[in-house]
Amino acid sequence: MSTEGLRIACSNCNLRELCLPVGLSANELTELDALVANRRRIKKGPSLYTEGDTFTSLFAVRSGFFKTRVTTPDGRDQVTGFQMTGEILGLDGIVNDKHSCDAVALEDSEVCVMPFSRIEEISRSVHSLQNHMHKIMSREIVKDQSIMILLGGMRAEERLAAFLMNLIQRLSARGFSKTELVLRMTREEIGNYLGMKLETVSRTFSKFADEGLIEVHQKHLLIKKPEELKKLAVPSSDSCN
Repeated sequence: MSTEGLRIACSNCNLRELCLPVGLSANELTELDALVANRRRIKKGPSLYTEGDTFTSLFAVRSGFFKTRVTTPDGRDQVTGFQMTGEILGLDGIVNDKHSCDAVALEDSEVCVMPFSRIEEISRSVHSLQNHMHKIMSREIVKDQSIMILLGGMRAEERLAAFLMNLIQRLSARGFSKTELVLRMTREEIGNYLGMKLETVSRTFSKFADEGLIEVHQKHLLIKKPEELKKLAVPSSDSCN
């Protein structure tokens, strides 16, 4: 398919409110239509970009699921996050004009390619876009702080509960079920992200199932008691003791 055939109009995209500002005028929407250069399809497994690649664009996930990972000084891979439909990839490259992590597709996916030079240019006239970008960057900072709390002060059950509740809340904001989801990542990837051994992740899933909090069939997960799981996701006062 040609590049022109892959072009889409932001103003007509059903994901626009997830990754771009709302309340824009007709003229501003017309300008935003020039923001997306093309769409790019990524098969499950390959990287959208890798650590050290020159930064040129941000990517809005149109469909599919990604994980970001970095390589530690001792050569280990560390999962740093999972990104889904409507979320932005590539912010890590802004600071040094090079990507500092890999973005790997966990399933067949599609992204909207947004050249950063074009974002900067349009932001001069569409001020709400610049404000929106600041909010996205701020959200990333808050997410990093949350991960530090998650890894530093929570027990295994609290970590996994918080992870599952975060996933379901993000998915429900995109129109999906509030109680059912498909885990696109492996148990090992979940453990890597949460700082838990694979055995601990599997044991905690089984514990949740035995207690009737969830029901798991391979990658399909049903949250049967969301309120109880939500309470568990909040660290108890003695969890650090």
